[in-house]
Amino acid sequence: MKSHQLTKLANDIRIETLKMAHEGRSSHIASIFSMAEILAVLYGGVLRFDSKNPSWVERDRFILSKGHGGAGVYAALALTGFFDRSLLATHCQDGSILSGHVSHKNVPGVEFSTGSLGHGLSVACGMAYSAKKLRQNHRIFVLLGDGECNEGSIWEAVIFAAHHNLSNLTAIVDANGMQSLCKTIETLNMEPLESRWQVFGWKTSELDGHSVDDLYSSLTNPHPSKPSCVVARTIKGKGVSFMEGDILWHYKPPQGNIFDQAMDELASIEKGIVDA
Repeated sequence: MKSHQLTKLANDIRIETLKMAHEGRSSHIASIFSMAEILAVLYGGVLRFDSKNPSWVERDRFILSKGHGGAGVYAALALTGFFDRSLLATHCQDGSILSGHVSHKNVPGVEFSTGSLGHGLSVACGMAYSAKKLRQNHRIFVLLGDGECNEGSIWEAVIFAAHHNLSNLTAIVDANGMQSLCKTIETLNMEPLESRWQVFGWKTSELDGHSVDDLYSSLTNPHPSKPSCVVARTIKGKGVSFMEGDILWHYKPPQGNIFDQAMDELASIEKGIVDA
């Protein structure tokens, strides 16, 4: 996809997930909005996959470690042909296969179920290590939250990946600066994030997590012998003015006039992308 197509895909992910959160009365919409461009670049330009053959052995693997953003992955999968878009309307409702936190059970394209934070990178390390041993050429990508980097298991995996030169592994940190009910630097200051990963032996880069061009350039240039970490600086609630930087939208479902206003803002962005 070209840049404007990736930008449109990111906005489409926001539109679909806003509707999902509205219909299922689910939360975490602001956390999903912060990572929309990351998902768009992965599914629209970086990952090798066959949406009609999700188990294709040579596919790249993607794990969403911040599993509460699962609706974003479901939307990306539906928009790239893994399953019918109409299924998204069942998200987080009784009997649906699309659970609130991302689940691989019966969902084509999801590699691993996550929810409890701190596990995705360890699983991705196992996948990358196995691929190296078997001399397979696919890559493994994992998306983490910056608050999630408080978990000790993350740093055990960071050390493991560097020790084993897992150059087929790329970690992306959705650094939106917020967690729980306050800023990440107030909960447990992990800054400077890029330096922390670098000192453990990773190739690192820090960029605007809403720039599809910067993301694409970074994610398509892995180091030949080191694992890579992209610290993507993002805005929680990106795309909807009254959600941006408001921690409470980690929890609130968009309902009533608030939902209509958010949809209007995203529709205006969509029109601007199409008309450009």
